[in-house]
Amino acid sequence: MPLGRLTPNSNRDGKRESIMPTSIDRDDVQRLLGQGAQLVDVLPPQEYHDQHLPGAMSIPLKELNAEAAGRLLQDQPIIVYCYDHQ
Repeated sequence: MPLGRLTPNSNRDGKRESIMPTSIDRDDVQRLLGQGAQLVDVLPPQEYHDQHLPGAMSIPLKELNAEAAGRLLQDQPIIVYCYDHQ
């Protein structure tokens, strides 16, 4: 299961420009969750319903837009994951 964390990218003035994904491992996930990170499952609703990590919020990838992202706390880390069949 690929896991990723979105981290702010700053420009030369230190202003937040964009968010870049970063690959993380299981230890990173546990540490970040302990620090209040938000866990987001981007699978379709039925797959989320069938199985997801405890505490994960469902925001299907096809529905991931500014409005859906607005449900997330912008001052906390965000861990996004999906199941990879490979």
